[in-house]
Amino acid sequence: MMASILIVDDEENLRLTLSRILSKAGFTVTTAASGEEALRLSKAGAFDLAFIDLMMPGMGGLALLNEFRRLFPEMPVLILTAHATLESAIEAVRQGARDYLLKPADPNHIIERVQTILSDQKTPQRQREILKQIQSLMAELNPSEESEPESIDPAQVAAADPSRYLARGPFVLDLHARLVTKNGEYISIPPTTFDYLVTLLRHSPNPVTYTVLVRESQGYEVNTHEAREICRWRVHELRKAIEEDTKSPRYLITVRGSGYKLVI
Repeated sequence: MMASILIVDDEENLRLTLSRILSKAGFTVTTAASGEEALRLSKAGAFDLAFIDLMMPGMGGLALLNEFRRLFPEMPVLILTAHATLESAIEAVRQGARDYLLKPADPNHIIERVQTILSDQKTPQRQREILKQIQSLMAELNPSEESEPESIDPAQVAAADPSRYLARGPFVLDLHARLVTKNGEYISIPPTTFDYLVTLLRHSPNPVTYTVLVRESQGYEVNTHEAREICRWRVHELRKAIEEDTKSPRYLITVRGSGYKLVI
């Protein structure tokens, strides 16, 4: 069965457009014109994913997000926002939303983001399977040696399939499964944060400006001030995942007034 998606927005045209895009992609779509209606539709249980507009009369997007987090803590939520409410969208991510999309969003980007988030919802068993695949690959490269997770050589993994794996230092990124390992151990990070790590790793050890980081990671063209605010939260998430001490980062370094760089 295809995933079920709930769209909550008081703008009828946007609901219809987004519904068509997702329905054509094979998803089962339900729409609601308000937060109150969305809660009524959710009485039967959680959807696989929900889109929520922030600016709605009555129950606003943030209030609905908090209700969904209470009722269905595992249900991923995507925020729909415009530049004018970008700060609120970032706050929504802090409160548990998976990501946000700027209106109007490109249809292909919408479908790609939905597929990525739904894929990320898969069980830890899938994560273990990917690690086994990497370890099996290493066993083939070194058949005479015992392969332990901590002994994985990132350079060898990347060389074996450069179209799939990106590796620097202790990090191996599986670009197909969108998984990260550090010294052979799986690291759990949100989908958009994964894209930020990909961008930083590809530029490493060179600095990446705020605007370039947002453009290459999320596909948005924003000014420096907006990009800085967007990056700040993603970098905070990324540091929690990869650093032993977020107050004294070893890998992800701030380039004052400019951006960030990943030092391996």
